[in-house]
Amino acid sequence: MLAAARKDLLVERLRRDGRIVAKEIAAELGLSEDTVRRDLRELDAAGLAVRVYGGALPASPAVVNYAARNDVAPGSKRRVAAVAAALIGPGSTVILDGGTTTRAVVDALPKSLDCTIITHSPTIAAALLDHAAVVFIVGGQLFKHSAVACGAAAAEAAAQISADLFFLGVTGVHPDAGLTTGDPDEAAMKRALAARAADTIVLASREKIGAASRYGVLPFEAVTSIITDADKDDPTVLKLANQGVTFTRAR
Repeated sequence: MLAAARKDLLVERLRRDGRIVAKEIAAELGLSEDTVRRDLRELDAAGLAVRVYGGALPASPAVVNYAARNDVAPGSKRRVAAVAAALIGPGSTVILDGGTTTRAVVDALPKSLDCTIITHSPTIAAALLDHAAVVFIVGGQLFKHSAVACGAAAAEAAAQISADLFFLGVTGVHPDAGLTTGDPDEAAMKRALAARAADTIVLASREKIGAASRYGVLPFEAVTSIITDADKDDPTVLKLANQGVTFTRAR
């Protein structure tokens, strides 16, 4: 089997099964494990897989830079954002993560809503300029890839706040990898913010369900629910629901 055909098959298996075990696929195809591992390394480098011990997981398409993310599943993000915005009541205090899905939450919020929003994203803060909401910005070093503040200063500032809800953006929701994102400092900042809210709700447009990125954010038991418009019979949704993970459907 030619290298290109092998890689196409591996990508299809990742899509179908949600993971690849190098030893098993090598035996099935009559290949050496070294050959499979080399193919997986190349798929990882191309952004088509995430290598893990013993194999690989499907890579999330949501790890591109902030500007490019605007073109990834915009309709799905709007559906998820509409459900999230409906959970923000008058007088509530909410932490909004950075990212294009939380930006869609701002678009779905009534401009007259009297609430308090805390964010470490300058783009989210700027989008709230014509809203009635009181806005607090958590500062620190700007991580330009995702347009959010991260690092020690941001984490220290986050320790001084508290909120009713934290709307968490992730790039992957996978039964084995958990809730993931593409940068370790960004993952740490998300954990710092989650620790300051009574409830953490994950915003997961459908392309993130069943996908994974390199760095873990939180275990599933640390979040209240996952808002997604993925099909109710999606294999990842079914598996996680059977494990007790709560999903809120966005239509």
